[in-house]
Amino acid sequence: MTSAPEGVMVAGVAPVEVVAPATPGEVADVLRSTTGTVVPVGAGTKTGWAAPPTSCDLVLRTTGLNRIVEHTPGDLVVVAEAGVRLADLRERLAGHGQMLALDPPEPEATLGGIVSANASGPRRLRYGTVRDLLIGVTVVLADGTVARSGGKVVKNVAGYDLGKLYTGAHGGLGVVVSTTWRLHPRPPAAGAVVVPVTGAAEAGRLAALVCRSTLTPTAVELRWSGSDGELVVLFESIPASVVGQCRATVALLGGGSIVDAVPDWFGVRPVGQIVLRLAFAPFALPRVLAALPPTAGATVSAATGVAYAAVPRDVDLAALRATIAPFDGSAVLLTAVPGIDHWGPVPDSFALMERVKDQFDPRRRLSPGRLLGGL
Repeated sequence: MTSAPEGVMVAGVAPVEVVAPATPGEVADVLRSTTGTVVPVGAGTKTGWAAPPTSCDLVLRTTGLNRIVEHTPGDLVVVAEAGVRLADLRERLAGHGQMLALDPPEPEATLGGIVSANASGPRRLRYGTVRDLLIGVTVVLADGTVARSGGKVVKNVAGYDLGKLYTGAHGGLGVVVSTTWRLHPRPPAAGAVVVPVTGAAEAGRLAALVCRSTLTPTAVELRWSGSDGELVVLFESIPASVVGQCRATVALLGGGSIVDAVPDWFGVRPVGQIVLRLAFAPFALPRVLAALPPTAGATVSAATGVAYAAVPRDVDLAALRATIAPFDGSAVLLTAVPGIDHWGPVPDSFALMERVKDQFDPRRRLSPGRLLGGL
């Protein structure tokens, strides 16, 4: 086991100590021998996605768990430890014409961090999110117990699917040490249609036309700034299908440019002092865009109802949350800002969340206060 570099911060909170175990067994030893609070961290690209910890005696970095354990190309399955960078896994799989169809924009992101933050990108429309692609997981519980769920086949019905439980848990239920993924073949061709958009109503109309059609896009992304933007409809398939669907999209939308590569902003989250992750029912896209401050900039997965928005410091976040709430909407901070509620109102299911937390971490030592409602 090695000590990690100094200067590690978790949502602005400095730990007392930092360690970087190199094996799952060392992770278990750390949790068994430590009585203080522990915050698991991967590469640190998304530490602001959860609330600042109320206590941080020890940061446990998983970057030392960096082995690709097994890749079975014929079964489209890979087993890799939590500290493996997504970029390194992509390079390994590309040689076999395969991919893990997750596309968060952070190149340094680790697999464990992606699971813990439930991070994905524009291609979630076609391939799904972490919960759809993660078929097995190994975790170390708060008491040092090593637990496994799922397996190395795409269809697995034995036992509970703990992978879904640990997805988005930000290390609050245990430390993810190994992951097993369903893979996909790399598409042989790609093309996109780019359409300028003026007004929230027009953005909603064009997105709805695509979603209600027989087209099969990989992603439908919108760049939004103030009152206008740009819609990109991406297709990935065999060349003939890409060409045919791009032409059909231009006809359906009444215009647009066919391009070989997506714009530079595609899949990139906006940068600002306050960045929000919005989730909402896709039909409510015009209402959500209209609710954003005029100076906000956003990238929106229009067909799945996920947006990342950079908003001014004086945003009335409570009003924004209230406006989008009727559309199954939520607004979560992706940057730790003192004095601003990170998660928003707790849902009716919060009592169940508390019971789950107490079952897996009865002393509440793991990522304390980072989850919804201060769990």
